[in-house]
Amino acid sequence: MATIDEISPDVFRISIFVEQFNLQFNHFLVRDEEPLLYHAGMRRMFPELREAVGKLIDVSKLRWISWSHFEVDEVGGLNEWLKVAPSAQAACSLVGALVNLNDFADRPPKGLTKGEILQTGKYRFRFHPTPHLPHGWDAGVLFEETNKVLFCSDLMHQVGQVEPLTESDVVLERSKAAMIEYQAGPLMEYVPYTSNTARLLKELADFNPKTLAIMHGSSFSGDGGKLLRGLEPVYREVFGGGRV
Repeated sequence: MATIDEISPDVFRISIFVEQFNLQFNHFLVRDEEPLLYHAGMRRMFPELREAVGKLIDVSKLRWISWSHFEVDEVGGLNEWLKVAPSAQAACSLVGALVNLNDFADRPPKGLTKGEILQTGKYRFRFHPTPHLPHGWDAGVLFEETNKVLFCSDLMHQVGQVEPLTESDVVLERSKAAMIEYQAGPLMEYVPYTSNTARLLKELADFNPKTLAIMHGSSFSGDGGKLLRGLEPVYREVFGGGRV
């Protein structure tokens, strides 16, 4: 059953644990004049996720649906949301709109460019493209400027059923352990380490986020910039052999 926790003012983490994968799938609902859901979730998870969102807002009033990159756990349920929320619109990178969403989505998406602001009422979301970080040509993140929340998708990926929010750097330790675990299996190329990885992580760290809203595992509260700067050497160590 989905669990709901407020990780920052008006930001609710909705988590569904899948024992088969030993993995939490986290979705983030921002309650505002124009509610925003970050991660549409898998299509098969839609009924459970919809029920959870309905405990926080009138589902039909959902206005924005966003994510980092085109992948089933982030986008799979999009068209189900568009059916139940007549004014809802997908908001993703311009690349994502051009190469995926213009055909996939039942309604035209909003393609975001670098630095573009998405205003939902009292909250402002700045879009920042991060191609191939964590993966995908179309990848990008949203940074909520008021409370400094970075919606960072698979960055800091952790496995297991863990606490919704932590102030401990254990997030980085768990993330490294997950990367090493994945390197030994079919998902070994989980994150490409490229000539742009360090620069992109620095750009995200320079936002100085106070909260990292993480797709898999615990979200983090504290010095998010420091944690992101610590992620680059981990990526270099674990994935650096594939550097291009």
